[in-house]
Amino acid sequence: MFIDNELKLDYKDVLLRPKRSTLNSRSEVQLERTFSFPHSTQTRTGIPIMASNMDTIATIGLAKVFAEYKMITCLHKFYTIEEII
Repeated sequence: MFIDNELKLDYKDVLLRPKRSTLNSRSEVQLERTFSFPHSTQTRTGIPIMASNMDTIATIGLAKVFAEYKMITCLHKFYTIEEII
């Protein structure tokens, strides 16, 4: 039997600490980021928010709204190709 003694973290173990900012107003915040990929020359610009692939969350309607704001939706596996198109 293998006993794993490595440290495991859960959501309750993570502390999100705000970083100091030089912005004067929340209206100056830019949410869009440009991501580059290690093994590709392509980049993606968008807001780094992703909707879960749960069947009650990741619907086609949500994907259309998220796409308007350059966010990603992970559709659940029960959609047919025809529904996605």
